Amino acid sequence: MKITFLTVGKTEDAYLKDGIEKYVKRLKHYTRLEIINLPELKNTKALTPEQQKNKEAEMILKKIVPTDHVILLDENGMELTSKKFAAYLEKKNISATASLIFIVGGPYGFDETVYQRANDKISLSRMTFSHQMVRLFFTEQLYRAFTIIKGEPYHHE
Repeated sequence: MKITFLTVGKTEDAYLKDGIEKYVKRLKHYTRLEIINLPELKNTKALTPEQQKNKEAEMILKKIVPTDHVILLDENGMELTSKKFAAYLEKKNISATASLIFIVGGPYGFDETVYQRANDKISLSRMTFSHQMVRLFFTEQLYRAFTIIKGEPYHHE
């Protein structure tokens, strides 16, 4: 199973980049992970939030094929414990899902067209985090999930 982590914008802070890279390196032992950072929109002051979401949606949807299983990281998504997230991934792997795409949208969230294309929505927390921090939290949780699946001691109960 291939996992793609699709984000709008780039990670700017060095400490976040370092943390993300740490987990991406560790994940190479468990899965094929591709990170795609779509460029941030330019000259957004002239655009409404809806127009920004629409333009971001065009970029996002170009990266998705019909066979991809699309999961939005969204504040209104299902809330899972780390163990339940691991079970979710394992179920997708067992059901022969070839490609999972996890997506973090722009500052205003997702356009309706992206919601319509999504197969699932997952919330990392009820709290709001910067999009840059979500990237670190997600890569850590992805790594944690694979260690849970493999029965390794990273996750403590």
